[in-house]
Amino acid sequence: MIDIPESFVRTEIASRSDAGRAWIAALPGLIEELLQRWSCAPDGPVMHGEVGIVVPVRNRDLPPAVIKVSFPHPGNLHEPNAYATWQGRGATHLFERYDDHFAMLLERAAYRTLATVEDHEEAIDIQGRLSHRLAVEAPPGLPKLSDRVDHWERRMLSTAAAFNQPLPHRVLDAALATLRELGHDQPDILVHGDLHDANILASDREPWLAIDPKAYVGDPAHDALNVIRSPRFAPLLGTPNLKPAVLHLLDIYCTAARIDPTRARRWTQAGAVREALWGRRHNDPAWLIHATDQLAEALT
Repeated sequence: MIDIPESFVRTEIASRSDAGRAWIAALPGLIEELLQRWSCAPDGPVMHGEVGIVVPVRNRDLPPAVIKVSFPHPGNLHEPNAYATWQGRGATHLFERYDDHFAMLLERAAYRTLATVEDHEEAIDIQGRLSHRLAVEAPPGLPKLSDRVDHWERRMLSTAAAFNQPLPHRVLDAALATLRELGHDQPDILVHGDLHDANILASDREPWLAIDPKAYVGDPAHDALNVIRSPRFAPLLGTPNLKPAVLHLLDIYCTAARIDPTRARRWTQAGAVREALWGRRHNDPAWLIHATDQLAEALT
């Protein structure tokens, strides 16, 4: 029987309460069922993220693989559809799926993430080129970013009012203008939705592979926020050259991703405003809120 890491048990139970406890209790049995269903044997220590568990496995007919099981939540529903669309081009292969239990059998990549690339400009270039490869025609049925912008606007306005307008008016107004002007007319392109350093893994088959897509449909420029709002750029915050430095990094990303830099800047600014306000409502660490405030102001 697979042992569930205690650190994951604490995280899920803390965030999901009764539902988390019930799901955690059922996980060992579910993983045993999946091992049998897909003729796999465990092949290494169990890993986990915030809402999913990953079991390295071997199947004699497949390359090294992992079984991933995510907490049943609408936000995890469309991940296998993205993998199926990409078919291993720039992302890990999907070998099997069991949607009733939010489970997948996936190609195993290396444990080394893009965060290990110390040259910031090289890392951003990698993210941009990977983003371009992943920007393909979206399959039907995925959630559209354009359907979310009205909700984002209402939430941003209500949160700003609840916290006594913590951002300058010009910063919030610029974000709202982006939602209104760019938000409703977006292309039918598959957007990863969470393409940060930790979701890009080294691989023998290709140099780098994407994992953990949120799988939205919309403007690929929307993904730029997860590139720029990265721990690797924390030393820039509070420095007088923040704005030119951020614009330079965005330019590298946009060139590699072949996206319009103005749209990327606007989406990144709007996303930073949204995340700064979301962080206040959900008690993000003060340093993270401050950093996101600075990013939003620098791009306004």
